[in-house]
Amino acid sequence: MKGRRLKWKREENESKGLSGLMFNLFDSNNDGLIDFEEFIRTLSIFHPDASQAEKVVAAFKLYDIWQTGFIGREEVKELIFGLLYESELVLTDDIVEAMIDKTIEEANSKGDGKIDIEEWSNFVAQNPSLLKNMTIPYLKDITAAFPSFVLKTEKTDEIYKDF
Repeated sequence: MKGRRLKWKREENESKGLSGLMFNLFDSNNDGLIDFEEFIRTLSIFHPDASQAEKVVAAFKLYDIWQTGFIGREEVKELIFGLLYESELVLTDDIVEAMIDKTIEEANSKGDGKIDIEEWSNFVAQNPSLLKNMTIPYLKDITAAFPSFVLKTEKTDEIYKDF
């Protein structure tokens, strides 16, 4: 799809929160723009027929807010606060801290206080509902209506080669 001019630009107010994290996931070359190829390539991860492994890696990259190669306690906290903010839920600090502690305790099998991709994969295998939001059922309909929209995992593998 080279040559397409459709691009989305990050606005200043989109740099925080879950929308900013999603923008970062789609902006695979980190240039502050999402071109059509990046959009379609990343959207294919959300297709019902995309592999579980692709979804695991994409979710990991989404939750690795500071792109350090692991998910730390502060990132878990940011994610929980982001979810609470966007759902307009209010929980006490004690409950939020308990949620963070429980998540780290269950996911961090190596005991180093951070969740790496291997630990994340194992955690997701034990808690498949964590990837529930990584599938958009309507994409199946797009594939039926537009047969040229197919999954091309070799491009996706290129994006996530670091893992």
